Amino acid sequence: MGICGSLTVTGKCLVVLGLKLLFLVPAGVPARSGDSVLKDNITVRQGDSAVLKCSVDSKVSRVAWLNRTTILFAGKEKWSLDPRVTLLENTAVTEYSIEIQNVDIHDEGPYVCTILTNKKPKSTKVHLIVQVPARITNISKDITVNEGSSVNLRCFAMGRPEASIKWRHHSPRGTHAFVTEGEHLELVAITKDQSGSYECIASNDISTPDVRTVQVAVNYPPLISKARGTGTPVGQKGVLQCEASAVPRADFEWYKEERRLSNKINRIKIENQGKQSTLIFFNVSEADYGNYTCVAINTMGFTNASINLYGPGAMHDVNRAAVWPQFSLCTSLLMTFLYLLLKF
Repeated sequence: MGICGSLTVTGKCLVVLGLKLLFLVPAGVPARSGDSVLKDNITVRQGDSAVLKCSVDSKVSRVAWLNRTTILFAGKEKWSLDPRVTLLENTAVTEYSIEIQNVDIHDEGPYVCTILTNKKPKSTKVHLIVQVPARITNISKDITVNEGSSVNLRCFAMGRPEASIKWRHHSPRGTHAFVTEGEHLELVAITKDQSGSYECIASNDISTPDVRTVQVAVNYPPLISKARGTGTPVGQKGVLQCEASAVPRADFEWYKEERRLSNKINRIKIENQGKQSTLIFFNVSEADYGNYTCVAINTMGFTNASINLYGPGAMHDVNRAAVWPQFSLCTSLLMTFLYLLLKF
């Protein structure tokens, strides 16, 4: 048993050794006098095919393609075990080219086409550069925080060339804007207006950007945006409306002075739908006229608004219904405590 392993493969081993002695020109070693060395760079995207071209003529006696010290093809005989590497047969007579399909990062590096002409070797060196589209590898999970907290979002990406990262904010109001660049996005003392989706956009101009989204929910106490009173004659239907934005969604309570109202009371009905609450009087009486308080409450706190039900001809400005501190501090704290106790 020799270097080649057995007599049956001795001939093939001698060919390999002969090719290495005749053709190989190690990287970084200058070509000998009389050698012709041409250099070229080929850039392809990961997953695409790369064609490595080599010009030959009728005087060529031997030709081979090598990758570092590995023989890919010697003449028309394939030495590479990689099925992705093929010799292009339909090229011109003066061309000796190979194709590498589905190129990956490990294919990057130097390739040498070595030609023996009149017993004088010459080489064409090709350096294959593989570019990789930007791809997000890790990103923060969706998060819910209380207003005033600080949030740190992270987004990591890979690519060749190196991927750049931008953040874009889409607010619940439908607006969107770029926030910052870089892997980290820090939101200090976050407000409800900063809730919404945050897009991490990774790009390196090799392909379409890779985009992934983080949802940021911000809990905040209720804010009454509409408190509408009404003028209603006796015997008619009267409606008071109250609307509040809040996260989590607010629950509503109605009071007349210190007395809480409910659907168990005759001639009235309370309807809550989404962020709106309506107090309905089916048959208004003189005793119904007066000031009512709408209270919007959630786990973050509460707020209230004073709304009037009045008769026709009464001096009243509907637009003046507003948020007023109807309850004492002690009563307010007690209401919040009871709400949280019943909620949980």
